[in-house]
Parts: sequence; structure tokens; C-alpha cells
Amino acid sequence: INLMPYRNIQLVVDEFYHIVKRGVEERSIFLDDEAHFRFVNSLLMFNDRKAVPWSMRAFWEQRDPSSLGDYVPKEPLVEIHAFALVKNHFHLLVRQLQKEGISVFAKKLGGYSYYFNKKYKRVGPLFQGRFKAILIKNEEQLKNVFVYIHTNPIALIEPGWKEKGIKNFQQINQFLKNYRWSSYLDYLSENNFPNLTKRKFFLELLGGNSNCNKEIEFWIRYKTDINKINKIKNIILE
Repeated sequence: INLMPYRNIQLVVDEFYHIVKRGVEERSIFLDDEAHFRFVNSLLMFNDRKAVPWSMRAFWEQRDPSSLGDYVPKEPLVEIHAFALVKNHFHLLVRQLQKEGISVFAKKLGGYSYYFNKKYKRVGPLFQGRFKAILIKNEEQLKNVFVYIHTNPIALIEPGWKEKGIKNFQQINQFLKNYRWSSYLDYLSENNFPNLTKRKFFLELLGGNSNCNKEIEFWIRYKTDINKINKIKNIILE
């Protein structure tokens, strides 16, 4: 997927966008569970035209899925349909609800930098420039981005899998079903971060929870088969 800087495209209300933002110099921006939770909480709390309710400071310190509770932004900037946090970057699939909603949301998410720098005693920018975004133009692209985001964490245990293929289908499939820092578990009916994402659209588009699972497994199996084919080719060439 080729991503374009947001300044080169018009961000339109009611359209879907794939958003990516990386750590400066590819540095890790999620170093432990606390940092992951903080960012998940930020996705919920900063998705609001109104200011963050700092009176709820205790909210930021919770360390379990129920910490998101029933909190709902008063004036949400976007609908978050899918997300994944992957060590040195994050992916979001969102629908813009307000004019400049994505830009405002991305700017507010920069508040995570303050938390990160304070916790790890560092200075300077945490994120690499501006966020990148691509407009989702059709249903097929929506499905592809949904799969792309939810399989992105595979790189954490099998670097280069997109080019080289996957060695072990069962291992990767199980890994994704236990990886809590994405919306995939909620699409499998697991109670992970249920209040964060709007899942009705994709559940209807893909045909329910089981079909969401099948879409992901189909891609993993395809990449596993590609790996086997490449091995056979190498044996023949040798």
C-alpha cells in the first residue's frame, strides 16, 4: 500500500482513510504494556473536539481492558474501525466525522509524546513528521486494508514475512489471536477494547465475526503457501 502525506490529499467528511504514523528514526514508541495501554486510552480520549477531561486523571492509570469502561467522546472527530500498534508505528482505519477531524485527532495524539518523554526521560520529537493517509476508494480496498492492518503485527515475530512468506501458519494464526494491541480480538467477539472501535460496518461488510476470522486466515495461509512455493523453487534451482 502506497501512503500519501495528508497535505497532498483532501480529507473529506464521511470518507474512510488508512492512517499511519511512525516513530522518529524508526525508533520504538511502545516499550511496555503501560505504554500500549496509555496509547489505547489516548485513542479514545483524544478523539473529541472538546478538551480531554483531565478531571478523570485516574482513568489514565488503569491497566486492564475494562479501564475504557463506557466512556464516549462528546464530539468525536472520527470513527475508529480498526487499529494496530506495532512497536515503532501505528495503523488506524477511520472514517472522518468532522471537517479536519483526522488532522485535529492526529495533532491531539501527539500528546502521547509528552507522556513517553516524561516516562523514559528523553527529549525531542517522538513521531516522524506528519501522519500519512490514503483514501479508501472502494469496497475491495476496504477489505484489503482491514486485513493489512490486522496482520501487520506478524512482523514482530517474523520480520520480512510480507516478502518472504510465512513459515508456520498455526504459530502466526495463534499469535494474532493472542495479540491484544489491535482491534482483531474485538472482531473475534473477544472483550478486548470493545468501546474503542465501531465494528458494525465491517461485520456487515464481511459477513460476521467468523468471516472476519476467515479473511485474516486466508491471507496468512496464502503467505504460508507462497513460502513453500519459494522453497521448492530454490531446491529446483540448486
